Amino acid sequence: MKIALIGYGKMGKLLERFAQERGHEICIIIDADNASDIRSERFKEADVAIEFSVPHAALEHIYDAFGADVPIVVGTTGWYDELDTVQQKCVAGNNTLLYASNFSVGVNVFFYVNKVLAKLMNRYPQYDVQVEEIHHTQKLDAPSGTAITIAEGILDGLERKNTWVNEVVGLQNDVVTKPNELLIESHRIEEVPGTHTVIYSSEVDELEFKHTAHSRAGFALGAILAAEWLNGKKGFYSIQDMFDFKLL
Repeated sequence: MKIALIGYGKMGKLLERFAQERGHEICIIIDADNASDIRSERFKEADVAIEFSVPHAALEHIYDAFGADVPIVVGTTGWYDELDTVQQKCVAGNNTLLYASNFSVGVNVFFYVNKVLAKLMNRYPQYDVQVEEIHHTQKLDAPSGTAITIAEGILDGLERKNTWVNEVVGLQNDVVTKPNELLIESHRIEEVPGTHTVIYSSEVDELEFKHTAHSRAGFALGAILAAEWLNGKKGFYSIQDMFDFKLL
């Protein structure tokens, strides 16, 4: 495939490496220095675009890809309040988009097991639950998109929680949660690719369910796999359409 990369930071360079290792061609790289090239003929030649930039630019990149009729894989988070509008425009324009808060194979297995665990723990109201996420200090949004997906999975299965609240440790006062609120505790520490932990705690014991990323490589490889999966498709997809664990 011919792949257009939108964003050329650490993730963009990893995407380039994995794409080339898997036999794909990077036909254009869009970054802050050549942002207008997303409307060029070279961009239109791409079979798929992969977007890892910054939250405030993601929507514009999505709509530019729609205008160029280039399918797009979106790894940037922080724009999901516009998700319904993007889906409507994608479907109305016969465009193609796949989005994910995290493309890692391991994380998507984590998402699935997290949902199963929440349904199991719904039987045991003596356990409270919270989510903890740790990322590098360059991450601009908090909580992480991955943490939000984890929280939503818990809310789907745990009747005693119906909303989540966020606390950025060290940057705001401690958040005091109500019984119906699920706390997402965000930490920003240098050089941490991403750690997510679900903690169920009672008076007698504590259960932790954790995913630790050793590097960004898993995210990058997963995004290339997503681009391969999206090739030839039309429509609006989430990563759950690609990682379908319903048969388990």
